[in-house]
Amino acid sequence: MVSGCAMSSSVLKLEGVQKHYGDHRALAGVSLDIPGGVVFGFLGQNGAGKTTTMRIIAGLIQASNGRVFIDNIDTTLDPVTAKSKVGYIPDRPYLYDRLTGTETMEFISELFSLDPQDARQKGEQLLQRFGIHHVKDKHVETYSHGMKQRLALAAALLHQPKVLLVDEPMVGLDPQGARLVKSVFREEADSGNTVFLSTHSLAVAEEVCDQIGILQKGQLIALGTKDELKSMSGLDANLEEIFLKLTSKDDDAIRASLAP
Repeated sequence: MVSGCAMSSSVLKLEGVQKHYGDHRALAGVSLDIPGGVVFGFLGQNGAGKTTTMRIIAGLIQASNGRVFIDNIDTTLDPVTAKSKVGYIPDRPYLYDRLTGTETMEFISELFSLDPQDARQKGEQLLQRFGIHHVKDKHVETYSHGMKQRLALAAALLHQPKVLLVDEPMVGLDPQGARLVKSVFREEADSGNTVFLSTHSLAVAEEVCDQIGILQKGQLIALGTKDELKSMSGLDANLEEIFLKLTSKDDDAIRASLAP
């Protein structure tokens, strides 16, 4: 049984989402209801199904069963509108090396059919916000890994998505960059959007996430605030210890619950 806090004004909703790859069930009926104004942490061991879930939300792959709603839009019935409300940054974001920072932002603007003048102004503001305005006219291939991460995040925010999906956002960032990114997540949530964050860094999740879901072998086994997870685990401890306790359940029982 998953226990979580009461939610309202849903921005991101999953109803019984399943994903099968042949005989392998990667997701076993994941349900979530996440409101705006929340930084949501999605935690789990390697292979738990976190990236699969995010790719389904982003509309990159289809669920085998279940439904996903973005800002009350069914992603199956109206995928184009739903995708227009999502910004997605995978753990290894792809950028075109031969484009400049400015050209990258213009490319994203055209993909989302944004007003060119408004997008240009917003793009300039984002490049400034992420500290890469000084290299906006240089090719992306000359950027450091951290600068590329910042550009990917700036590009994902250009169309002002209601849901920002971020897979392992702190990889390769220096402390200054990590602090900037964490502050951006907070600002996005405070403006009423939803930030859906997948990370192996439990310290990051503990610091920035309002609510946390734990996925194990494709099954959502815990959901709630840190205090609620403490109660579930019976530990008054940091998130790392709580996570290890909650994911130490009998694997045979979990496998049995996922059996066809």
